[in-house]
Amino acid sequence: MSRHKVEISGVNTANIKVLSNEEMQILFERYKKGDLLARDEIIRGNLKLVLSILKLFNKSDENKDDLFQIGCVGLVKAVDNFDPSFGVKFSTYCVPMIQGEIRRYVRDNNSIRVSRSLKDLAYRIIKMKEEFLVNNGKEPTIEQIASELNVSVLEVIEALDSRRTPVSIFEPIYNDGGDTIYLYDQIEDKKSNADIDIKMAVNNAIDELEEREQYILDQRFIIGKTQTELAKELGISQAQISRVEKKAIDYLKKTLK
Repeated sequence: MSRHKVEISGVNTANIKVLSNEEMQILFERYKKGDLLARDEIIRGNLKLVLSILKLFNKSDENKDDLFQIGCVGLVKAVDNFDPSFGVKFSTYCVPMIQGEIRRYVRDNNSIRVSRSLKDLAYRIIKMKEEFLVNNGKEPTIEQIASELNVSVLEVIEALDSRRTPVSIFEPIYNDGGDTIYLYDQIEDKKSNADIDIKMAVNNAIDELEEREQYILDQRFIIGKTQTELAKELGISQAQISRVEKKAIDYLKKTLK
């Protein structure tokens, strides 16, 4: 797991505690009764989940410390709004909230910078278009603008495009009180569409695994627990965890060939 380590200033990621399902249930029961110390324990016990989600943003130019803090905001919101009575795993509920919080931060802090020369050309084009409209009763063509200002057609197009407000793919476009739908969700991904059958096959194959196998894969590759942590939680040896994990992965490989 060390090759996936995320470096966070002031946080010893190697010593972050990971809570078992039983511990989570007990802590949520305490928190729902007003125990704020239990709330703090839940948050601390799920910091590793935030770190695992940061791996999805490896290509981002944002500071990882900042992303971690923002991810923790999403974690806190998830803890405060989670209802254990729904029978949904906390990680299933929490992951989208953490991802959404980080995505909004990246969106809001990723402005497109336009050069001063391009801005100046855009203002000259606007002025020329206004004068042309007054004198001729219609707007000039791109070619006429380029000829009048002694620039290329491409430069005119780039200057005009620079004045358009960019829309983030994470721009919310619909919310009926439930899950928010973002522009990103409505963009066609031909590759993803072609892989729908594969995704369904993977889900079906996972459903065929034993409950313990599913749990171990979920904890290992979604939550980010180590084999040693899982062994301690389940009261078995690390070697047994390794065998169960290998058996499950081998089954998935064989089934999905």
